[in-house]
Amino acid sequence: MNYWLVKTEPEKYAWSDLQRDKQTTWDGVRNFQARNNLQKMQVNDLVLYYHSVSEKSIVGVAKVSREAFQDPTTEETQWVAVTLVPEQAFATPVTLDQIKKEERLQNIALLRQSRLSVMPLTPEEFDILLSMGQ
Repeated sequence: MNYWLVKTEPEKYAWSDLQRDKQTTWDGVRNFQARNNLQKMQVNDLVLYYHSVSEKSIVGVAKVSREAFQDPTTEETQWVAVTLVPEQAFATPVTLDQIKKEERLQNIALLRQSRLSVMPLTPEEFDILLSMGQ
């Protein structure tokens, strides 16, 4: 199993929207590195859901239910999407400030490549963040 973090602006598509819809197509990614990460996602991989810009916090865990397929928002075949389903909401959102203060997370991609919208996590990073949110 692989672990990931995806970022979204809560004003565009919040965790509550994913919970309401029960699944979403994670599309519209137009960065090659983020696209490559989408292509590596496998069914049942776990994904931390991060509200960017206004909230800057991890708010839940989603799961990949469909691996990479042609992004339906473009005819350009180089772009892909995946399907995510909600798994569980965090009891307490984990803020960017908390992540920055956690010594064991100093190498996390969220801090090193802050503009990347889809990024891998190590199993240890995932477990630390999960425990922080419970």
